[in-house]
Amino acid sequence: MAVTRRSFLQSTTGAAMGLALPARFAPQNAAPSDNVRIQLMRNATCVIRYGGKTLLLDPFLSDVGVLPAFNNSPNPRPNPLVALPIPAAQIVNGIDAVFITHTHVDHWDPPAQMLLPKSSPLFVQPPNAAAMTRAGFTDVRAIDATASFDGITIARTGGQHGSGDTGRRMGAVSGYVLKRPGAPTVYLAGDTIWCPEVADAIRTHRPDIIMVNAGAAQFLEGGPITMDVPDVIKVCEAAPQATVIAVHMEAVNHCVLTREGLRAGLSAASVKSKVLIPKDGEQIAG
Repeated sequence: MAVTRRSFLQSTTGAAMGLALPARFAPQNAAPSDNVRIQLMRNATCVIRYGGKTLLLDPFLSDVGVLPAFNNSPNPRPNPLVALPIPAAQIVNGIDAVFITHTHVDHWDPPAQMLLPKSSPLFVQPPNAAAMTRAGFTDVRAIDATASFDGITIARTGGQHGSGDTGRRMGAVSGYVLKRPGAPTVYLAGDTIWCPEVADAIRTHRPDIIMVNAGAAQFLEGGPITMDVPDVIKVCEAAPQATVIAVHMEAVNHCVLTREGLRAGLSAASVKSKVLIPKDGEQIAG
């Protein structure tokens, strides 16, 4: 059944307004721990309540404008472009585990490293594990293929952070699939364009919820290194059963696709109703 953004709007605890996932994602008689709640903070940074645990994804907690612009990219303004919707210290408070898709500064920055307790469980891709340990974190869990965390099964997925030479220079990136009996399967795709690895993750895990990093981030040469409108459409076509959540927009200087631009492109392709595009601070609940 097609669902519009308006039909998703609802009040949520801790936020003035939020977005609701379709009812099929909240099983009848489900315990509170079976519910999913995702709050976008900024860029790809989200607080995810899943399986009774509070998870932090890709913390980018710097104050607005304190980091340089990404070189050789459009809109040469200092990063981040926008402030966090709530204080960084409040974001990290009560976090049970942290998931890091890769260590570019807009996904893992110095304030995150300073604010998070060094004993925090960090789930990372293998190439980043040694750096986390050198930074003083004592519970670094590199995921080769799968792992578990208090009843949640985690599968690491691959991706391509751009194409050709640009993609190779960007280095290794990962995504994560979260599964738990009685709860929707959630695929956090990470910084990737549409590629065989994403298609394989969708085909293998059949996620109910897919979070994609849009924004069409790019440099002055080479194509996008995160998803643009055609890529998000391909995700929707590959996963007709899923609700897609698009993030990673309007927060760093090399992202050229805005929320409104994505909304317009999806509307033209008649897939707008299954894609949620939250504002910073907005919660998605189900």
